Amino acid sequence: MLEKSKAAYEEALRYIPGGVDSPVRAFKSVGGVPPFIERGEGAFLYDIDGNRYIDYVQSWGPLIFGHADPKTLEAVCEQANKGLSFGAPTLLETELAKEIVELFDSIDKIRFVNSGTEAVMSAIRLARGFTGRDDIVKFEGCYHGHSDSLLVSAGSGAATFGHPSSPGVPEDFTKHTLLARYNDIESVKRCFEASSDIACVIIEPIAGNMGLVPADEEFLQQLRALCDEHGALLIFDEVMSGFRASLKGAQGLTSVRPDLVTLGKVIGGGMPVGAFGGRADIMAHLSPEGPVYQAGTLSGNPVAMAAGLSVVRRLKKDPSIYKILELRAKGLVGGFQKIADARGVPLQTEVRGSMFGFFFNDRPVKNFDDAQRSDLELFAKFHQEMIKRGVYFACSQFETGFICTPLDEKLIDETLEHIDEGLKKIV
Repeated sequence: MLEKSKAAYEEALRYIPGGVDSPVRAFKSVGGVPPFIERGEGAFLYDIDGNRYIDYVQSWGPLIFGHADPKTLEAVCEQANKGLSFGAPTLLETELAKEIVELFDSIDKIRFVNSGTEAVMSAIRLARGFTGRDDIVKFEGCYHGHSDSLLVSAGSGAATFGHPSSPGVPEDFTKHTLLARYNDIESVKRCFEASSDIACVIIEPIAGNMGLVPADEEFLQQLRALCDEHGALLIFDEVMSGFRASLKGAQGLTSVRPDLVTLGKVIGGGMPVGAFGGRADIMAHLSPEGPVYQAGTLSGNPVAMAAGLSVVRRLKKDPSIYKILELRAKGLVGGFQKIADARGVPLQTEVRGSMFGFFFNDRPVKNFDDAQRSDLELFAKFHQEMIKRGVYFACSQFETGFICTPLDEKLIDETLEHIDEGLKKIV
């Protein structure tokens, strides 16, 4: 079934560390060999062995119109014929910036970069430069890229300065990072008690990297008030939820407004992209207007801008897309819940717009501790059964799923049949 992929993986191991260019792709947490993908079309992936998969990963979020979307490809090809990169300003950058600024009340100005990691790294540097402070607060279970100050794990105690969670990250880089518990305002208060030098608090308002775990509205409101009280900036990491949870991302679902926002994924239409933006007075501190330095040779790449502009304008023209995708996501996890209940399998589910998540867990998941109590062994077995049946879910219990526009009710019904078959075999 995966003979060619097995051979391809073995060859990749000879030249690429772990055989992959991003760790989760190696299927370490679920077992088996990762299918090597040959092409995508709409809701489907096709591997080099000729297997077809209903794809609920969609390149980890960017492809809201599915694989090889004709209109996105048309925009990419049109621009590619004019040139791939110039290292100089283009009208496309301003056009996409204008579309985003018009949608997000919290963004007056925005700067494009090349990845979510770069966007977050730059936003935090800007927050530190603006406030003149060094410390930051992040939440356990929220992933903000692999920059040094964010690769931290909690030490002892409820409020603690972080310790490196990866070799190669000096203690000096993470000693300015404090860890708090998601959806727990008391843990954030303890961070502010531990340090008077906090520049910013960064949070995924809809966490997507411990599975799908939304922040409670009251918690976000309290977080906003706490930052205001202490003169710290509030950063929403919407690299994943931006243009996925709604046309305005998480900010379309909450009354809370951050000072800075990071974006990525959908705004590049599948091309590498990132962005950070916020209040005009904060953004004015960014070079060349201000003293905080940030630069990138490929930032605002015209091909990525063209792809993102095509996607964002279509979403803006027809925001009803989000309601349709949300109904489909609810149909998927609602059907999954009924199947799990019938088979006595504990399951927790969540939906935000075109994002969905599920945990094999007998209690609601509100933070990373709750997520870690999920049955990871059952998830691994379930994932293997789904791959065998042509359903491609994220290869980790701690990831989010995505619905694209070509993924219709018929494919969801087909998926539910495979879920029932898979659970029947393993429980």
